[in-house]
Amino acid sequence: MKIIVMGAGVIGVTTAYYLAKQGAEVVVLDRQDGPGLETSYANAGQLSYGMSSPWAAPGIPVKAIKWLFMKRRPLFIWPLISPTMWKWCVQMVGNCNEKSYRINKGRMVRVSSYSRDVMPDLIAETGIEYDGRAQGTLQLFRTEKQVKASKADQEILDEYDSPYEVLDRDGCISAEPALAEVKDKFVGGLRLTADRTGDCQHFTISLTEKCVEMGVKFLYGQSIKAIAIENGKVAGVDTEVAGRITGDAYVCAMGSYAVNVLNPIGIRLPVYPVKGYSVTLPVIDDAYAPQSTIMDETHKVAITRLGDRIRVAGTAEIAGYSERLGPHATDTVKHVIGDLFPRGGDISRAEGWTGLRPMTPDGTPVLGPSRYSNLFLNTGHGTLGWTMACGSGRAVADVVLGKTPEIPFDGLTAERYAR
Repeated sequence: MKIIVMGAGVIGVTTAYYLAKQGAEVVVLDRQDGPGLETSYANAGQLSYGMSSPWAAPGIPVKAIKWLFMKRRPLFIWPLISPTMWKWCVQMVGNCNEKSYRINKGRMVRVSSYSRDVMPDLIAETGIEYDGRAQGTLQLFRTEKQVKASKADQEILDEYDSPYEVLDRDGCISAEPALAEVKDKFVGGLRLTADRTGDCQHFTISLTEKCVEMGVKFLYGQSIKAIAIENGKVAGVDTEVAGRITGDAYVCAMGSYAVNVLNPIGIRLPVYPVKGYSVTLPVIDDAYAPQSTIMDETHKVAITRLGDRIRVAGTAEIAGYSERLGPHATDTVKHVIGDLFPRGGDISRAEGWTGLRPMTPDGTPVLGPSRYSNLFLNTGHGTLGWTMACGSGRAVADVVLGKTPEIPFDGLTAERYAR
């Protein structure tokens, strides 16, 4: 069985791996010159199993208004004349209630927990290196109000058996010793002990090499113009360079750009590009650098240790498909690393980056079958593509090959958006 995978980010590559592992002939298409060069390139580095939650939550609309007026704000909304953008925003607000939050949270945890369980097997099978660590995530609270608000999160973590520790100031310092230098800037934290970290792009490149050894073909520089439909099914993928590429089945793993090829064939998904920023800087003193991931709850910025580097990522900017990295775009993330770990990394050598996260209004990815019998979807992971990659890749591969996946797909498919 020949399968065409559209997209060579972490989602497309993990899908290709699990397909090839089960004996399929796989061809991966991507418009870039190599794997993991878009949203997978410099994300936060978190494998956030304990923090797999939708952005659409009770109270978020009020918080969002407050964020817009912060000096170093975590949210930017540009007033574009875009019906698609405003429709997506309205749909997201419609999910900001307790009932929807719990439904969406449950769906997301189902995928992320499965990913947590299967990823170690993939690492053992392949032996790939990706600056991985398994020391958890520390959600850092600067105010007592944030500590009290975290009790609602703890109830949900209990409900889904996600292990955690509630820490006072000394407990936070015990988990991240370098925080002793700035102990007056926080009051406590919530440590998610099952979370891991790692370089998503390094993982994607290393897994691509294993896929090539397994016979997977990667065709780069292939911008996809359209998905061709004939007689009610996909007949091929039309590219600008190689023309039409055909197979028996097709998987769309194109992130934010999936809608550009799916809309014309009648698959209308509310996947919108939410822009994020990061900087990567070298460690200059291990004693004053982070050891795992710290999430600054105030600024919604993640600081992650990746070997001899520090990745700092955050900000949500709703501005369409703009990938512009302006002169002040990374000010907030630079401020947070300088504020919490002033002696850990060399900010003067920080490399800035921006990428588009493929967000659904309910936070849940879109996986599995489509209206066409030989077209399958693996997109809409938002900020959790790295977290969910192995789980969604394996589950979608099973569905493509006609096998029963190890997790139920109810609420995960495009069907939930059907009118």
